[in-house]
Amino acid sequence: MCGRFAQYSSRDDYFDSLGLKPDEIIYDPEPIGRFNVAPGTNVLLLNERDDELHLDPVYWGYDPEWWNKQPLINARSETAPTGRMRMFKPLWEQGRAIVPADGWYEWKREGDRKQPYFIHHKAKEPLFFAAIGRAPYGKDHGHEGFVIVTAASNKGMVDIHDRRPLVLRADAVREWLGAETTPGRAQDIAHEAALPEQDFTWHPVSAKVGNIHNQGEMLIEEINPEGT
Repeated sequence: MCGRFAQYSSRDDYFDSLGLKPDEIIYDPEPIGRFNVAPGTNVLLLNERDDELHLDPVYWGYDPEWWNKQPLINARSETAPTGRMRMFKPLWEQGRAIVPADGWYEWKREGDRKQPYFIHHKAKEPLFFAAIGRAPYGKDHGHEGFVIVTAASNKGMVDIHDRRPLVLRADAVREWLGAETTPGRAQDIAHEAALPEQDFTWHPVSAKVGNIHNQGEMLIEEINPEGT
C-alpha cells in the first residue's frame, strides 16, 4: 500500500474542498481524468513554495542514485520523521506535499486470486493524501520525487489491507504544507487530522486495473467479483 490510486476530478473540485480562492493558485481547470495512477509516473502534487501554492507534475517514487533498490513509493507516518529510514527525515522537514485524489486501489486475496477493490470517501468527497518528497517541486529531480505517507488500518479496513494512505482533513492541508509548520507539529497533524477508517467505503472492481495502460471510469465501477 499504496500502489495505485485515482486522480480524475477537476482541479476545481479539489480546490473548492480546500476553500481556495481563484487567485490563490494558477491551474488548468480541465478534469485530470486519471483512473489508474501508477508509481513511476508523474503525478500532480500540491505544494507550497515562496508562500504560494503550486500544482506540479512530480515523479511518484524516491530513488536516489545510491539506493540501488526498487524505488520507494510509500513512507510510514509512524517512522518517517525519526525512524531508521533516515532518508525520509529531511523530506518530512522540508518536502511536505499533498496528493489530491478520489480514491485508491487495494488487492485482497480471495481463494487462488487477488481481487482489486476501489476505496473512496463514503460521501465521495475529494481526498488529500499526505506526501513527502524532494523539494523544491518546481525543479526536475529525476527519480527523486515523492512518496505517499501511509498509516495503519487499525479497524474496519484491515480486512482489505493493513496499511492505507494518510488522508488529511481538508482544513489541515494548508498547515501541513506551510513552511512555518515544524516537523513536530507535522507529526501532530498526521495523528490528529487523519480521516478515520469509518469515513471510507469500498467495492470490488475489474481486474483490468492491474494493467497500468488501462484507464477510464469503468475501472472504478462496482462489479460482481465472480464475473471478473
